[in-house]
This record gives sequence, C-alpha cells and structure tokens, in this order.
Amino acid sequence: MALCCALCLLLLCCQALALGRGMLYPRESTSRELKELNGIWSFRADFSPQRDKGFVHQWYRKPLRQSGPVIDMPVPASFNELTQDPSLRRFTGWVWYEKEVLLPRSWLLNALNTRVVLRVGSAHYYSIVWVNGVNVTEHEGGHLPFEADITRIVQGSPGGLCRITIALNNTLTPQTLPPGSIQFKRDKSKYPSGYFVQKTKFDFFNYAGIHRPVVLYTTPSVYIDDITVTTAWAGNIGVVRYEVLVMGNTRYSLSLNLREKEGKVVATGEGPIGELKVVEPKLWWPYLMHENPGYLYYLEVKLSAQVGGELSEDVYTLPVGIRTVHVTSRRFLINGEPFYFHGVNKHEDADIRGKGLDWALIVKDFNLLQWLGANSFRTSHYPYAEEIMDLCDAYGIVVIDESPGVGIKYPENFGNKSLAHHLVVMEELIRRDKNRPSVVMWSVANEPASELLPAAYYFKTVIAHTKAIDPTRPVTFVSNANYAHDHGAPYVDVICVNSYFSWYFDAGHLEVIQLQLNTQFKNWYKTYKKPIIQSEYGADAIAGLHNDPPLMFSEEYQKAVLKEYHSVFDKKRKEYVIGELIWNFADFMTDQGTGRVLGNKKGIFTRQRQPKAAAFVLRDRYWKIANESNCLCPTLTYYNLTPCLEPTCLKCGTTPTVWSSTPRRKACPSAA
Repeated sequence: MALCCALCLLLLCCQALALGRGMLYPRESTSRELKELNGIWSFRADFSPQRDKGFVHQWYRKPLRQSGPVIDMPVPASFNELTQDPSLRRFTGWVWYEKEVLLPRSWLLNALNTRVVLRVGSAHYYSIVWVNGVNVTEHEGGHLPFEADITRIVQGSPGGLCRITIALNNTLTPQTLPPGSIQFKRDKSKYPSGYFVQKTKFDFFNYAGIHRPVVLYTTPSVYIDDITVTTAWAGNIGVVRYEVLVMGNTRYSLSLNLREKEGKVVATGEGPIGELKVVEPKLWWPYLMHENPGYLYYLEVKLSAQVGGELSEDVYTLPVGIRTVHVTSRRFLINGEPFYFHGVNKHEDADIRGKGLDWALIVKDFNLLQWLGANSFRTSHYPYAEEIMDLCDAYGIVVIDESPGVGIKYPENFGNKSLAHHLVVMEELIRRDKNRPSVVMWSVANEPASELLPAAYYFKTVIAHTKAIDPTRPVTFVSNANYAHDHGAPYVDVICVNSYFSWYFDAGHLEVIQLQLNTQFKNWYKTYKKPIIQSEYGADAIAGLHNDPPLMFSEEYQKAVLKEYHSVFDKKRKEYVIGELIWNFADFMTDQGTGRVLGNKKGIFTRQRQPKAAAFVLRDRYWKIANESNCLCPTLTYYNLTPCLEPTCLKCGTTPTVWSSTPRRKACPSAA
C-alpha cells in the first residue's frame, strides 16, 4: 500500500495543465534550426521499494552516472525488451533518462532574438523534465508531444552545455488515460513482501519509454506559435481559411503564400486571420479515389517584427490539403463523394523496439497498405506518431484519429478527475492534428463500459467538448456494448461497432456469423439512424498452422471468418454500412496469458510483416471494392486497378485517358 500511495502521490503532485498554446511540428526554415537528440541516452530504473530514490537523492542535480550505475538506452524506443532482465520488461514505476549535448554557438550568441525549445514527441506516461538540474516542464499522458522553452537556462550555461534529464512513470491509475490499477499480492506464503502487479483492461502490451523523437529547435523571440487551417470548395473555387497565433510581441506583420507542390504561388494573404481563394483547386482525395491522391499545398507564413531595433523574421511552412467531410444518415462524404472505409486497425508495435518510432517499419507498413488496397486506418488505441500522420496526408490514407481512451471499464473511470483529464487529452490531440486532411473523424474511446449509467454524461461531455474545439469533423467512439444499453451512442455522428462472432462468442461456429452480423447492423441502424462502420472483426491465426475443415487458430479459419463477414458487408454497404476495418493489420505483443501465445495473432500479417492467407483474401476484396467504386462503364464493368499496372477497363480492355466530370472516376472509352 505504501508503494501505491507513493506512486499516486507523486503523480498527484505533478498534475499538468492543458497546453494553452500551439504545438506545431518542428520544421527547419530560414529562421528555425533543429537538432535531433535521438540515439543513445543514459538510463536507470528506480527499483527502490517506494520507487522514489531518484527524487529523495535528487538524481537530476548532477549527471546521472554520478549517482549510480547507468546503462545505454536508445531513443526512441521502449525500454522493456532491450535487455535480458525480465524485471525491467515488466517494470512499473519511475525510470530516468539523461542526455548531454552541446548547443551550436549561433544559438548562444544572439541571446536577444533566439529562443531555444526542447520538445519530446511522446513519453509513457508521466514525465518530469530538467535541464541542467532545473525543472522545465511536466506532462501527463503518453502518445502526444510536449515542449518547454529552455532559453534562459541554456544561454546561461558555460560552453553551451545542455544536460537533459527526464523521469518517466508508467504507472496507470483509475484516473489516467488509459486507466489501470495497482494490485498488491498480500499472501506472503505465495508472494514476497511488497509484491504488486499493474492491472489493465486493454489487450496490448503496456510498453513504456521515450517512444518518439526528442529535439531541440530554435525560433526568433517573436515567433509563429500556432496556425489553424480549415478548407472548403465550391465549383471551381477552393477556400483556405487561416488563423495565425503570434507570441513575443503584439506589433508585427504577417504575409502568407499558398504554393502548389511544384512551388507556384496560387494565393496570397496578409494578417493573422483571413481566407485564401484558389481557382481550379487540386483537391485532397483518398488513395484509390483519384489518380493523384493526397495532393498537398504548402502554406508559407512569414512574420516580420522589430526586435532590439532590428528587423526579425520567422518563417513556417504548413502542408495543407483542400477537402471537405460530411456525414448523412447513410453516407460518409469526402469532397461530396461517398467514401467507403476499407482499411485496417493497427498498433505501434514491433520486435525489440516496442512502440519506438522506426522509419524502416513505417515505410514497410505504408507499402503493405498500398499493396493491400487499404484506403484508411484507425489509430487504435491511441494517437500515432506525427511522422506516420505526415505520410497519411501525403499518400491519401484516411485516418480515424483515436485518443488513448481504452480500458475505461469501471465506474471509477468515469469520475470528474478522469473526465477532466480526458478533455485535456482531446485538446492536445486536436491541437496536434487539427490541420491534417487525412484526419476525417475523431474517436474519443475504444470499447468503454458505455452501458454504465455514468457513461451518458461522460461521453456527452467529451464529445461536446471535442466538437466545440473542432466543429469541422464528426466524432465517434468505438463500442462493443449492447445497442439498446449504450449510453454514449446518442451523441456520436457515426456508429462504430466491434464484434467477434464465432470467436469470443460461439467460438468455432462459422455458421452463425451472417445471422448475428445482420441482426447487429439492423438493431444499431434502427435505433440510431446513423451510418455504421464495422470497426473491428477478425480471428487469431498462427502463421503456418493449417487445418481443413477450418478450425480455430488455423489460417483457414481466419480466412473463413473474413469471408462470412464480407458476405454481409456486401449487402449492407448498399444501405448504411460505410466501412470495414479488419482487426488487425499485424500481430502484436500483449500481456502474458493462457489465451495469448506471444501476443495477439489476429494480424493478417505476422509481427515481422509477412502475409498470412487472409492478407490475400483482403487484398482481392479491397481492390475489387476500389475498382467497383471507380466504375463508369455502361454495364458496370469495373477497372483493373491492380498495383503497378495502368488502369484498364475489364469490358473493353483499353486504358482510359480522360477523367470524367466526377473527380474520382475515369470514364470507359466505350461509354461514348
């Protein structure tokens, strides 16, 4: 109990307020420099009984190596699986990271007009940061960035030395997001004194560490702090509405240039608020919905101000996609065209590195998404790295952006403290991703206990708050509750439903899937009259395990489950079902248990990204859906859009060269 109280006390004493300003992604420009701190850091886990030795002895006051032994730890990466120490893999409590760097001389010479910022892409879950022994910031929650202005500290440091110390606590409590609890084992005949375990109600491994890049960057002392962009279009005119927040001075001027990908300026503006009009805009279209998906303009914002009697400039360039999103009772529309989600759920998860950012893995995953014909994914069950989101914008991959609201299963998870933190998390998520054209919907939670009475007020409040911050996007959460008792469903714009017929229910009985799935869709739509996404479905399959007739855990059974679901999807997508997202893109690690063999095996790819038989089933299906959606042939013959081949009409065998008036479709040459 003492350990639990100590952990909770430290967390309570470190409550961070919501960020009050912007969170622009660090980009170099003529006025901004960037120094990446990725690589080897010094590391120590605090194994003291109360996990508080680092605070008692103030490890942050001098180099970490001087207070005891340290080991090398890569950043970004999870710390759990990088050593042979099983106690570190399952460690709960405070761990300490440290990095010493020298700042460029240019950052120190112009102290009057140089601002130095430390930014952490994400760290799990509670972070306290010191620079040269001085506390500079604290942040609650993983998956989202935080930063601190460290100008005064580093510019007063001899020789530009910058010692960065970060203490992380991965403890989850009933009020964190995701929530969890500490369970003490008090039977001394079975467990050592003080023995405890971290308990959670989510089915993925609770990796911890500094998971995304840590950087130092500079801005002028008068700088562009935030940019908010919304877009629209009508006829041949595109509109980019903007608002720019400037910090450091109230006297300044702003000029804006909107450039095409090739660099041509297509619109200009001045001042902190306004709108830019683009003639014949190139719209942002999803992958497989247009020959040029993911088209991005670049909004260059230039700030000019007088600092110390001299002209100071700050320049920031923001990628912008012009597109609209609208939801009806039966359709999800992007740029006025019906959009059908045929995609995946993912995890940030890989061998050794855990949730650590890995560019090679990211590129491989996007190549597999394109090979698969997937046009979308949900960031299950937390916000993904900004680097991943950048590629979604550029490739036209549509995203349902989900908060870390997973495992909300008990009444204590719906209290005022939990609600207040959830609102802060949504603010931070929207502040980070609000300008992304790929993000078409916010998801505030996954599989909460929404049948509990407190869920009504809780989700009404969270969804209303989300809409108040961003009225341009629909909001949902993902449910596995009974349709008749879901107290949050009345407040969402799109119904997202998870179901695992013939797996967790009626295990092994493939013959019941179609009846139960039809009943599910009928009940949800009749009750709420909102479009529905099958946000999860699937079955575990051990790669290389075969059985015919299909039996559970074989590749054949996974294929059979998918095909039964697909039969129903094909009927219902003509009505009000607007999407299907397989669970899961790839196998991933979970806690140990008798129902898990080295993790969850519902991936259509292995954890090493090798395809199972189900991947080919899904690939054939997704490309067929894309083909049918792009068909303008008189006999509804669809195009062969097989990757790496020119689109050819399966009716006349020729390659279309003229796009129809509907931007997403090509006209069959024989249609004339």
